[in-house]
Amino acid sequence: MDDGERVSFDLNESLKYYNDNPNSVPCTDADPELLEAESEPEALSNAQINRMLEPIIDSIAVNPDAIARPSNFDSLQCLLKYFPTIPTQATGKVLDLIASGLSAEAEIANQDIEGEEQDTLKDHRELLEMYGFLLRWAVTALESRAADKATIVAAPVGRKGKGKGKAAAAGGSWDSTTHLIVALETMCKVLKLKLIRVFVTTSERDTFVSLFTKPVYIVLESEQRVKATNVRMHLFKVLCIAVKHHGHAFGAQTSIVQNLTYFEHLSEPMAEFLQILSEQYDYPQLVDEILRELSNKEFNSNDTRGPKSVSGFIAKLSELAPRLVIKQMTLLIKLLNSESYNLRCAVIDVCGNLIIDLAKEEDERGDSNKAQMEAFFDVLEERFLDVNPYCRCKAIQVYTNKILELEKKFNKRRQKVTNLAVRSLEDKSSNVRRNAIKLLTKLITAHPYNLHHGGILTLTLWKTGLQVATANLDALKPAIENPPVDQEAGNQTVESNLYDEETMIAGGEGAGVEESRKSQPPPPPPKVPEVDNSEEIIRLNLTRRYYLEAVRFIEVIHDASEHVCQLLSSKNKSEVVEAMDFFKVLHTYKVEKANDGIRRMLRLIWTKGNSDEGKGIQSHLVDIYKALFFDAPQGFNANEAATYIARNMISLTQGDVTAAELTSLEQLLSRMMKEGHVSDLVIHKLWQIYGVQDRSISKKQRRGSIAVLGMLSLADPDIVVRQLETILRTGLGPLGRADLVLARYSCAALRHISPSGRKAKDTHTATTKLTNDHAILVRLAALVELQTESQEWFGVAEQAINAIYALSKHPDVLSTEVIRRKTKAVFSQQENSAPEPEPEPEPAPADEDVDMMDIDEAPSSPPAQTPAATHEQGDPKKGGSSFPLSQLLFIVGHVAVKQIVHLELIELEFKRRKGEAEKSNTTSQASPQKKGGEEPDDLDLIGGTTEDDFTEAMGIIRERELLYGENSILSNFGPLCAEICANNISYKDRTLQAQSALCMAKLMCVSSEYCESNLPLLITVMEYSVDPITRSNAVIALGDMAVCFNHLIDENTDFLYRRLRDRDASVKRTCLMTLTFLILAGQVKVKGQLGEMAKCLEDSDKRIADLSKMFFSELATKDNAVYNHFVDMFSLLSAEKDLSEDAFKKIVKFLATFIEKDKHAKQLADKLAARLPRCDTERQWNDVAYALSLLPHKNEEISKTITAGFRVVQASA
Repeated sequence: MDDGERVSFDLNESLKYYNDNPNSVPCTDADPELLEAESEPEALSNAQINRMLEPIIDSIAVNPDAIARPSNFDSLQCLLKYFPTIPTQATGKVLDLIASGLSAEAEIANQDIEGEEQDTLKDHRELLEMYGFLLRWAVTALESRAADKATIVAAPVGRKGKGKGKAAAAGGSWDSTTHLIVALETMCKVLKLKLIRVFVTTSERDTFVSLFTKPVYIVLESEQRVKATNVRMHLFKVLCIAVKHHGHAFGAQTSIVQNLTYFEHLSEPMAEFLQILSEQYDYPQLVDEILRELSNKEFNSNDTRGPKSVSGFIAKLSELAPRLVIKQMTLLIKLLNSESYNLRCAVIDVCGNLIIDLAKEEDERGDSNKAQMEAFFDVLEERFLDVNPYCRCKAIQVYTNKILELEKKFNKRRQKVTNLAVRSLEDKSSNVRRNAIKLLTKLITAHPYNLHHGGILTLTLWKTGLQVATANLDALKPAIENPPVDQEAGNQTVESNLYDEETMIAGGEGAGVEESRKSQPPPPPPKVPEVDNSEEIIRLNLTRRYYLEAVRFIEVIHDASEHVCQLLSSKNKSEVVEAMDFFKVLHTYKVEKANDGIRRMLRLIWTKGNSDEGKGIQSHLVDIYKALFFDAPQGFNANEAATYIARNMISLTQGDVTAAELTSLEQLLSRMMKEGHVSDLVIHKLWQIYGVQDRSISKKQRRGSIAVLGMLSLADPDIVVRQLETILRTGLGPLGRADLVLARYSCAALRHISPSGRKAKDTHTATTKLTNDHAILVRLAALVELQTESQEWFGVAEQAINAIYALSKHPDVLSTEVIRRKTKAVFSQQENSAPEPEPEPEPAPADEDVDMMDIDEAPSSPPAQTPAATHEQGDPKKGGSSFPLSQLLFIVGHVAVKQIVHLELIELEFKRRKGEAEKSNTTSQASPQKKGGEEPDDLDLIGGTTEDDFTEAMGIIRERELLYGENSILSNFGPLCAEICANNISYKDRTLQAQSALCMAKLMCVSSEYCESNLPLLITVMEYSVDPITRSNAVIALGDMAVCFNHLIDENTDFLYRRLRDRDASVKRTCLMTLTFLILAGQVKVKGQLGEMAKCLEDSDKRIADLSKMFFSELATKDNAVYNHFVDMFSLLSAEKDLSEDAFKKIVKFLATFIEKDKHAKQLADKLAARLPRCDTERQWNDVAYALSLLPHKNEEISKTITAGFRVVQASA
């Protein structure tokens, strides 16, 4: 081509136009049709563009230098201007034309460069620049168009237009990735040329290379492009060649650092690029420079994106190329001083990755690796105390997810990390605590103590093994110090015995011991045993150290379990779930403390299920119990699996199980029964254990089986209904009379046949009431009347009366007969046992009481009753016992309470029938004959009564008839209870006093008249009784009366608050729970006594303190209650002399956290500040000043007053 026909192209000038505005690039020689379309380029059709492109394509296909013709070059430039609007097919064709022309030119140029054709190099340079400029423009325009297209696709769908819809469909079918990859391959082809021969100066070469690198960086800004592996690898290849062969290192460094600052999605891809550059292109220098620059880079405090992206880059780079990063750790470690927690997290992650890499090649590099690993471990352990919780979490996660996954155990560091994890359980951040639990769980599952005892972590087992190893070691040491031949046989005998002992205890070591026995040589020459003994001592030393480390580890896990147990009560769902999984792992490894947590998590079944969190925790609890106790080992057949599950279920009821845990277990098992986790075969096994008459079955197994069956019957009452004969024969028969605990569980199971209240609504099963002559009710009544001296009877009687009222058609009639017969038996016995008619029991009861309190030593008797019983035990009985009278009073009191409930159920049933009658518009003046010829129900005979009349009648019966009616049997016992309680000196028996006080309290809940007349006596009993159980019962009774007869108790609540100072912790706890219910339910008005409850926040009993915290947390949700009473509580606490200053500050600080509104804080600050001038002592002034410091009042006057300090003013004489 002649020079006259070539376009005059200057790359720098064209770039100047392009960078200012691509549309300003001159293209005067373009096709006239293109120039005319400048005002409306979208009007160009695909056919028009093809017609203009075909001659250009043909000419370039013949010779690539055809691009230099002005018309061809300017036409392509003009089309590139219109790139955003021309059809997509045309854009692909233009890009392919430029790429193919550049590829052909590169091949020709390469031939001339290799052939050293110096004359043609200048032409090749100009052609390469022209093609490179067009390719840069095309790729950039293509990316701009792709970005706009992605934005349109992501936008909501608008109006449906016919033309636009078709265009969008056509555009959506075109993928530019293929054209982009072709362009990138062409760039790589050009960059592989020896450009130093084509471009004379470095600046010219750099300008040319930038034609390819800049569009690459633009493409990298697209997250979608980077996600495509094929595109990403081609982009990296272009940059790698440019860096390796064309001096683009500094430009790449600047661009990478800049991209990391502004584009978060490039953090990991840039790390991958540097790995490829260093490994495949042998150019690690760029990594060093970038890490050096990043380590010295300072970020704006408001910039969060930059540090986050940089931290992700460094962490990923250390994972992909740890050897490159470790060289720059002296610089990167400075990032630990950065204010950005993201950068500190990155360094923590880097340390973990480098430890992993060094651990793999530790044997190859030796001591240098160990020193480096120790330094990195130090950094990780130090970050457990980082000021930011995210950094503390990252340090924990590095151990959990990386280091503990290695085969190498790092035993020296493991113990320290375990201690750090336990300390982190007390972190204020729930996220840190949750990760600490995960770390401890991982430490247990990955523990290195698998050589002995099968890998289980039972502390007693390991301690025994440690003692055996120590004994073996001590036995061998004298053999070296005194090695005479005469003692060799003796030494061997001792050693053999110790081995036997170790084998029996350690279990898993038997094989190793047998081998060591076989490997011992016979005793010939004198020096051989010395060598053997020395080797044996070395082995035993290592064994002893192994056991010692294991024992230390297990002891720390025991400490951790106590903290995790508390975290089961956390408000954070994920934290609770991790705590539950922790105890599941402990149970798997047979750690003794596992049962504490497994029982503690039972209460989680009551988590409020109205949210996803509550339902999730309940479901997870069911899954854990199912995995631990309901999934039989593999290989068990159906019968063996059922036996295994039945035994597990029974074991849940055994041991030191509290009443609260049994109630929670009942709820859990009933839910699992509803969900189908308990098969019929398991239930059959439980009935077999309960009903078998063989004496070989232990009491605990039989008790546990009926306890579990009773719990399951909550979900399905038919479980008990189908086996009534078994219960009649076992629990209510001779076995039940011999074992009162068994009888109590049997009665509880019977009670579940007829659920009441909310449980009745859930079951949807209709139950038929029994007549009083039914065998079950006869047996239940006999149990109530049972003559025994065992304290267990009270629990049996309670459940039996409950069952009578649940099953009987006329429970009041049967209860009356029971009380009448028991009364005759008690007082006839008293008359027969009294030799003189003169009723003067004062001198004798002291001796007799000792006899009467002689209770059976049942292992499961309530612990609270044991002190009273043992206190009264002594000489054999000399006369009548007071225990039958205690039984009678208990029966009377419980029947009175159940009768109230019975009346309420009758009222509810009446209202239900009344509602149904009104719905069906039927009037029943007299009861119609029922189906089957049954007698009409009493309730049917009063169908014409209004609800108000019926309610009023029930109120009169409760108030006047039960305790004061002429025909009421209960009327005789009200004065009797009051008489016994009032004359505690005459009636000294503790059980009698406790039961009379309990009976009187229950009767007081029946009638307001009786309550009012005996309230002073009950308060006196609550104040002065020596028995904590009696005081606790009185507190609960007052709480019940506050609900029933609020007007009577409202004036006497001060007596209730006094029990918060009781000397017995159980009474304080009972009082706190009672007041918590009454206050939160709005049953009592708070009159400044909340300070007494606030003092419980620092009680020595942790359960009381936790309960008090829960109370204030709930109170704070009710209409600013804490704010309203803050000043009163502060006054009481400040005036309390027995409260230390430290405890006062903790309480006030806790209460101040509930003052959240600025308005409330300012008002409280003003009220408290007014007290400062009136403070008489420095302690008072300090208390007020401390409270003000906790409130965000922002009052300068108050601040000045506090700054001035306390001033002592003395009045002049």
